Amino acid sequence: MEILDPNLQKYLEDHCEPEPEHLQKINRDTYLKVLKPHMLSGHYQGRLLSMLSKMMQPKRILEIGTFTGYATLCLAEGLTEDGIIHTIEVNRELEEMLNSHFKSTNVENKIKLHFGPAELIINYLAEEIFDIVFIDADKKNNFTYFELIFDKVRSGGLIIIDNVLWKGKVYGPENDADTQRIRELNDRISVDSRVEQLILPVRDGILVIRKK
Repeated sequence: MEILDPNLQKYLEDHCEPEPEHLQKINRDTYLKVLKPHMLSGHYQGRLLSMLSKMMQPKRILEIGTFTGYATLCLAEGLTEDGIIHTIEVNRELEEMLNSHFKSTNVENKIKLHFGPAELIINYLAEEIFDIVFIDADKKNNFTYFELIFDKVRSGGLIIIDNVLWKGKVYGPENDADTQRIRELNDRISVDSRVEQLILPVRDGILVIRKK
């Protein structure tokens, strides 16, 4: 998934905060037990999510796409004492693993795990106002999720979308449907006057959006 030179990626990882032990375990478990383990956020991206969360000190976070919980726990590191992260996963088969991963931390009571279609659960959370939203689910619906959650994000809040460089395809000659969807997402958000935005070349590309 990384678009950077592997030597540069290793250098970056060697010069950021160490990966916490419980996240190392999730990393190992994911690669041993789960299909498509590369979907895991991983050490460097995880430290970025942790840093952004600690800078924002959020009371409410929404994550769309839990997978094995790695990014969930990174984002939870910045929550206030009474903060909550709502995280949505469509694959119920991951429930046992997720509960095990969350119980191994001191933030289990701050995590609200929801299973089902994201659109339905977002509507269920209609009364919540979020400081951070992290979108890392089915890529074809990225813009749909962006629109659904926009009014639920406070002014000055962050919307973070993963995989926006799409293995480098978005700036290459590829013209398949998935690549076109990612390009359209990036293009539409880049001209949205309601936000400020920046794409970071971290792993597969992270779009950081600040709501004005």
